[in-house]
Amino acid sequence: MNKELLQMIFARRSIRKYTAVSVDEADIERLLKAAMSAPSASNIKPWHFIVVTSRRTLDALAKAHPHGKMLANATLCIAVCGVPDESRYWEQDCSAATENLLLAATALGLGAVWLGVHPREKRCAAVRRVLNIPENVVPLNLISIGHPAEKKKARTQYDETRVHRGNW
Repeated sequence: MNKELLQMIFARRSIRKYTAVSVDEADIERLLKAAMSAPSASNIKPWHFIVVTSRRTLDALAKAHPHGKMLANATLCIAVCGVPDESRYWEQDCSAATENLLLAATALGLGAVWLGVHPREKRCAAVRRVLNIPENVVPLNLISIGHPAEKKKARTQYDETRVHRGNW
């Protein structure tokens, strides 16, 4: 058993406060490689990623998303988008890619938080406008990323009452 991997999973927390230090290009590529290493139904990979580092665009996204205030302090946002016409499992596939991206951020010492966009139509429309996303592509989420300015303890949220063995 790789206990380091488990510890990293437990260390993954939603980080909403960042320093002003930019995420370097090599780490951005590592995040994207991790995301694209996710499984997808029939290996269709119905995902697309929009990498945002422009202060102006980050600020616009912070205003466009009702819970995206932290984007005004982030130095990076990655929008995870899917193409429903390519796969009926695009939401699961893009969610798996998102979790890989979040775990990679933790492994790289970065902080990140998942901001849901889809299925909220107003959020989709606002994000689509800011990022010029085509109509056939759906923004599943925004991932706010940066060097953390806050530290949270590793934890598990294991709850035995949510475990059913053999049947409900």
